[in-house]
This record gives sequence, structure tokens and C-alpha cells, in this order.
Amino acid sequence: MKPSVRLCALFLACAALTGCGGGGGGSPQSSSQAGAASSPGAASTPASGGSPGAGNTSANLNVPQSNTPNVQPIAVNVAPGLTRNMLTTSVTLCQAGTDNCATVDDIQVDTGSNGLRILASALPASLALAAVPSGSGVTGECAVFGSGYAWGAVRSADVRMAGQVAASIPVHLIADTALPSVPADCASSGPAMLTVAGLRGNGILGIGLFTADCGSGCANAALPRWYYRCDANGACVASAQALAQQVANPVSHFALDNNGVVIDLPAIPDRGALSVSGSLIFGIGTQANNMLGGASIVKANAMNGYLVTNAAGQTYAQSYIDSGSNGLFFRNTQFPQCGFWYCPSSMQTVSAAIVGVDGASSAVSFPVGNSTALFASPNNAFNSLAGTTARGFGWGLPFFYGRRVYTAIASRNTSAGQGPYYAF
Repeated sequence: MKPSVRLCALFLACAALTGCGGGGGGSPQSSSQAGAASSPGAASTPASGGSPGAGNTSANLNVPQSNTPNVQPIAVNVAPGLTRNMLTTSVTLCQAGTDNCATVDDIQVDTGSNGLRILASALPASLALAAVPSGSGVTGECAVFGSGYAWGAVRSADVRMAGQVAASIPVHLIADTALPSVPADCASSGPAMLTVAGLRGNGILGIGLFTADCGSGCANAALPRWYYRCDANGACVASAQALAQQVANPVSHFALDNNGVVIDLPAIPDRGALSVSGSLIFGIGTQANNMLGGASIVKANAMNGYLVTNAAGQTYAQSYIDSGSNGLFFRNTQFPQCGFWYCPSSMQTVSAAIVGVDGASSAVSFPVGNSTALFASPNNAFNSLAGTTARGFGWGLPFFYGRRVYTAIASRNTSAGQGPYYAF
């Protein structure tokens, strides 16, 4: 089977005019640290298969209701390396089945990937998380991003956010000292993202369209730069990984409010804001605060998560909506570039249409500002930061300001049918 690949975080720019690292889609391709944002590969296949539901049916309307607290604070503030548009939250990890827990701040909120990845150095030594086995050894994972790789062990933890608990799920512990040697194929994927400086934070909270980060591709075959079986000496070889033991989207493992998320951020001026505070709301159509209302629904490809974008006479078949990308990324030969970012002399407005797999389309207009001026300001949040990419259209964090953006998990019922879809 052709390997499924994931959508991953992208956090390119700091104060300079060129990119300063960050992810991008990791198929297992990679781009150099200073390279243009790479568009993502396809996301993992849904755990239970199936395609998006068609419209509102009685089956699709069977959405369990909840009164569990479901609002997690999120914010854009100063980030390591002066990375702009870095949306973060705090996540609590616990030794499975216990109250031995630690809360870790500065975790990037990423609707473009699936699974919780956290630096081992961000956890206290007293928090011992059980290793997820692989054969007679333990599981290692190589998470490939557009700007490099994150290597570490897969361990089991309870993940707590707001009033929700994802009990005993596999998480990726980056730079786990139990696996100090990085496999050669993983290390060749670009710069190491094994520290706060390399990762631009303490971890990544992947809450995208799918329940696991690789899916059936990794369950059926040993794919390079994914999962590894590591022996007692730390020697690791590529290995298949059962779906239940793959790094999991925590939201999909909540008892309730587990069919998707809503990111709610306020509108900001086109020239940016010093900081932004908002809400990550769990569930879609499960409580009064996560109803779809009049949101436009765009259904994503059930196998790879892609949408289509039509803009400026071009069609981008590989388009994605991703809070883990810090800009809007697309090709435009009319805009001057400063490094990998667009820098028109005055604020420009671009019109586009986001099209779902069923042909439903939603029109969007967005500003494109001068990146030089934006980076020279003290602001950390920008709705007009845009740059070039080799392919695809990336609707990164600038798209989220002033909108409620819904991400519906594949094969989960919602009041508008089954995911995967986005709504805004």
C-alpha cells in the first residue's frame, strides 16, 4: 500500500526576512531550514475507514451531547526564536491511571498533524511514562517536518485538557534519553528538532482530521522514517506499528466531545497585534458553544485530507487548513519576495475559493502585507503574513483570525455528517 503521510506543523519566520526553521508537510520529504515552506503530504487514513457523510441524515445527527468542560485557552505570544504566529496552549500529561501529572506550557496547537509530541526535557524526572512496546523491544518514531525531524520514543500517558481526558494513549516523547541514537534515515531528513530552539516550543499538539498519525500504511508495512522497533541497546529498525499503538490525536480519545475541534480567535488589524488570546473548543455540535450555525462546510479528501483552492487563475489541488503553519503559503509571481516571504509595497487583497471534494465552494478574501515591515514591528500575530511554496496552498494561522474554524475528524458523526471536513 502506498504509505500515508501526515500534515505537520509549519513555523517558519522569526525577525529575519527569510524563514528560520519550522515544519511543513512531512511525507518523508524535507526542506532545508532556510527553505521555502513545503506543502504537506497527505494525512493519515482514518482509523475506521469510510468517507465523509453526505448531508444531514438521522445517523449523522446521532451526536452524543455533553456538559463536560470543553474550552482550552490558546494564545499567540512571544515564541522562541521570535517566531511569529505561533499558536500555543498548555497540556497536562499524567502517568496512565494515576494523578502523577505535569502541565507543560508552550505547546503548539496544530490542526495540520495528529498526535501529541513533547520534549522529554519538558517533563520532570518523577513522571515516568511507560514505553509502548514493539515486538520484544520499544517503539521509536521519526516525525519528519518540512524543516527537519523529531526523534524519540513512543510512550503511554493520560492527556488532560479542560475537563477532558484521553486515557492511556500513545504520545511521542522527543529526545527521549532511552533512545539516544537517531536512525540514519531519520537523521538525513534535515535539521534536528530535538530542543526548544529547534522545535520553537515544548511540543506540538496535533488535533487534525485523523485519529492517528500514520494510519493503515504503517499498520501494514515497515515504512522508512516512521515507526521503529528498538532493542535494549537502543538499536532501531523500521517496523510496522499497529493502529492502536500509533501516536494518537488526543481529541479522538475523549469520552465525549471527540468528533473534532473549533479554534476561535478574534480578528486583528492587518498590520498585526502584539498578542492574541482565544479558545480551543472540543467537539462539534455536542454543546451550545460548538454548534456549526451558519458555517460553510468544505469536505476534505478522506484519504489524504486535501482540499482544492482556486486563486488568481490557478488551481491548487493540494490545499490544507493548518493552524500550525504561521503564514499563508502559495505561488504568486506578481508579488515581490523578500527571502521566502511576500513584501508588496502596500497591503494587497487576494480573493480565493476553497473547494471541497463534493464541489461545494466557499469564497475567501485575505490581505497580504509587506513581510519586511511586519517583522520589523513588535507584533507577534499577523493575518497578512504570506510566503511562497513549491506546491499547494497552505491556509495557515492568518486564516484563523476573526473566524471560528472547525476541524471534523474522519468517520466521526457530527450534525453536518461525518468528517473529515473543515467549516468556517
